[in-house]
Amino acid sequence: MARSKGKEVLAFSLGIILIACLLQTAGYIKGDAIVFPSVWEIVKAFLRLLVTGRTYLLIWTTLKHLLVSMAVSTAIGILMGLAQGMSSFVRNLFKPLIIMLRSLPMIVLIVVIMVMAQYKWVPVIAPSLVLIPIISEATSEGFQRIEQELVDVYRMNSNFNFSVLVHVYLPLMAGYLKQAYVNAVGMGIKLTVSTEYLVQTRSSLGKAVHSSGYFNEYQDIYAYALVMILLILLVSELPMWLGRRANQASRKYWLEA
Repeated sequence: MARSKGKEVLAFSLGIILIACLLQTAGYIKGDAIVFPSVWEIVKAFLRLLVTGRTYLLIWTTLKHLLVSMAVSTAIGILMGLAQGMSSFVRNLFKPLIIMLRSLPMIVLIVVIMVMAQYKWVPVIAPSLVLIPIISEATSEGFQRIEQELVDVYRMNSNFNFSVLVHVYLPLMAGYLKQAYVNAVGMGIKLTVSTEYLVQTRSSLGKAVHSSGYFNEYQDIYAYALVMILLILLVSELPMWLGRRANQASRKYWLEA
């Protein structure tokens, strides 16, 4: 077990070194140290951002946009997914809408939303619309995968209501919803920052990346990319870790009781 874990850490570390080598190779081929700064320059810029208070204001602004868009897309996506899972007619009815949301170029979607809504809401609305299909399809798939025997037993004892949804159906679909959440968080960060970049949202990571590019501070752009990666890991992995810890504590409590 320890040897396997050690191999995983080694492979991950070698992967980071590989990325650094590819970046340096691109710099040598391009012959442009401004666009492809050295790894050391990127590391220095990253450390500088970590000790700068403004960086956390930028993260908070982007994180607020992400959390609101995730909440909206999760609520709508789960409702749509449940309706699709329960009825093939509804599934076929929503299918063109899901295909459109998955296929529509992000830039087109942002332009349309910018015309229809205030700029401050665009970084929330645009990612929400793109993430809804991810959540709804995972919910629909999870609902359809529930063993029919279990569904029949629950229907014999109770009608479908909010309590049954929360305590029965959602736990049975947990695996699908967790994977959808991880995928949605990663994509959500990228969509949110891209939208902030295009809309020029004040005090956001997207605006900071735009400003760094405008002033040719490419080491800062790469440093902000590292910040976004850490943010994705934090938002996606921390809830999962807390959930595992809660489950372990609950099992330990019942075993000792």
